[in-house]
Amino acid sequence: MLAYPHNPVIDWSACRLVESNPRKLNGVPILKGTRLQADSIVENYEGGSPIDEIAENFSIPESTIREILAFAAAQRKSNVA
Repeated sequence: MLAYPHNPVIDWSACRLVESNPRKLNGVPILKGTRLQADSIVENYEGGSPIDEIAENFSIPESTIREILAFAAAQRKSNVA
């Protein structure tokens, strides 16, 4: 399981899998082509859900889940440094 500091804000703007559009969920960062909030993936993982379960629950490929989690971990690490 990837380790995350407690609740730091993630800047999703550089993530190729995420978009922020004021016309979709008021600009909340979502996975492109969905209405799934990027933070929901991270929150589910931090809450103890395994990657395969998150992928199944949201109908998203495991590779996408892993990339989102890796991006979040890198963002949080750079925010701490």
